Amino acid sequence: MSPREQLRRDGYLLLRQAIPEAWLDDLRAAFDAGARASHEWPIPRGRDWRHSLLDSHPRIQDLCRLPLLLAATGAIIDERFFLSHVEGREPLAGGGHQRLHRDMWGHRPGDTVTAMAYFDDFGPDNGATRLVPGTHRFEPGETPFDFDDETGVVQVSGRAGDILVFDVDLVHGASLNTSGARRRSVLINYCAEPLYATHLQTAPMRNVSMDSSERFEPADYAL
Repeated sequence: MSPREQLRRDGYLLLRQAIPEAWLDDLRAAFDAGARASHEWPIPRGRDWRHSLLDSHPRIQDLCRLPLLLAATGAIIDERFFLSHVEGREPLAGGGHQRLHRDMWGHRPGDTVTAMAYFDDFGPDNGATRLVPGTHRFEPGETPFDFDDETGVVQVSGRAGDILVFDVDLVHGASLNTSGARRRSVLINYCAEPLYATHLQTAPMRNVSMDSSERFEPADYAL
């Protein structure tokens, strides 16, 4: 099965070592420099997380434009898209657990993608993401997903430099950081072009400071 077919079937793809190793020290430094307390954000962030304002950092912007990442994103959105949001996130020791959920930002299935780019090794002990494969597509009238049922959960694990790409309609959630080990990452969102007006309306409350005017064509990137 090709990566494109796997992505469409499961709703996610883990891009192993997609970030150049030589970038990682700069990315970690950008995360640490941009860390802001919960009350410093327009909408307060969870207190069991460390959040970082770093979307305008040049190396972060380079990361968001890695061809393999754009190819995986384009395989889901399948039309012209833009970079809408970038935020650093790290679960603190004893924190970070999320109930399973769907983000469902968009107006139609497949118009919004999230990527988690990891700057530290990640796994079950330090809050790695849980996913339920195949739950990104559902039919009207079908039995609602029970977000307390973790029977089908897959928990990702990997190394610094990996990027997890998934459809925002996929059932997912972060996990508890039981070890206290660092798990710095950036959450990146891409949206189909028709969502740009909505993006502009909500950008101030999301503390977006980067330029989001660039457009990406799926046909320009091969997965």
